Amino acid sequence: MEIEEVHKNTKLMYQGKPWNVDNAEFVKPGKGRAIYRLRLKNLLDASTLDVTFHSGEKVDEASVSNQEMQYLYKEGDHYVLMNTNNYEQTFVNEEQMGDKINFLKEGVLVNAQLLDERPIDIAIPVFVELAVVETGTAIKTATVTAQTKSAKLETGHSIDVPAFIKEGDVLKIDTRTGAYVERITAKK
Repeated sequence: MEIEEVHKNTKLMYQGKPWNVDNAEFVKPGKGRAIYRLRLKNLLDASTLDVTFHSGEKVDEASVSNQEMQYLYKEGDHYVLMNTNNYEQTFVNEEQMGDKINFLKEGVLVNAQLLDERPIDIAIPVFVELAVVETGTAIKTATVTAQTKSAKLETGHSIDVPAFIKEGDVLKIDTRTGAYVERITAKK
């Protein structure tokens, strides 16, 4: 593939390793060939690398496929995913999961990007429903802003929620921002 075709989130093979393009910048100097500056993130160990290419150079695109998988459970510092087609189980380490683990509940379906049948990235649903297992108390203040308190979700992650939320409530959470969206069901 020509360097001119590379853009953000393109998957490349560089120095024998798979990389994701986090940033692509085009620079046209006063004279000479155009320059492409890329910030690459290693898909296996999350390290970053800044590289420069000249226009006309070729790069190898990584052959990445998508597969629906189901999150089963956590074992040590690895997460076990099951291929929904052939029921094979795969382990993904905590670094690859990133902040997604805060919203991952057993049994949820995810979209896994695979490189040579090995998961390199996981896309979780945009909205998830999680139960509140513990809440703090809201502090009453003389303010015009809404009062919030901290709530611990069933995944162990804590978020800010409105003061009326109680333990046992099921909340809709936006996984992109980690923010409370709405209460789905209230504890009776």
